[in-house]
Amino acid sequence: MTVEPRSIPPWYKQFWPWFLLGILLSSVAVSTTFLVLSIKSYDGMVADNYYKQGLAINQVIEQDRRAAELGLSAELRIDDLTGDITVDLDGEHHPERLLLALIFPTRGDRDLNLTLEHVRNGLYTGQAPNRLEYRWYLQLQPDQEAPEWRLSGEASFPQDAPILLTPGETDETPVETDEG
Repeated sequence: MTVEPRSIPPWYKQFWPWFLLGILLSSVAVSTTFLVLSIKSYDGMVADNYYKQGLAINQVIEQDRRAAELGLSAELRIDDLTGDITVDLDGEHHPERLLLALIFPTRGDRDLNLTLEHVRNGLYTGQAPNRLEYRWYLQLQPDQEAPEWRLSGEASFPQDAPILLTPGETDETPVETDEG
């Protein structure tokens, strides 16, 4: 009785080399796809100087406190069709112009800074350059080099109801910083 030796098929006819090669090729394809997507959909930095913003936190807290001391609040309306912005500022302080900052939470390139002109008795008007959608953070302050107060709020657009802007939380204590 003679036993014939079993012949081993060549590697390209076996299952395991193709299985391992398939895993390797699929991970290269997926990583290349993600690389292309990340390059094409770069969303930029929301804030480009975190250190500078951290040092300015005391100034922001003081602006919020000053707005609360002055008893300021505002109702903001943005017409979805025309882009007309109206702000009704309550309180005794009515500067000639206000700066409305519309801050998009995730994309710094979408942020808007709009100047609103004083019309009469605390009423300000301006124009949005394009239709607003999604959620935005809002900051309202006098259009000055060093504004003394600030109101803030948050809204999702489009929205027909007025948006209330109030001083930020004023129970915070100033942060100690080492600037030297």
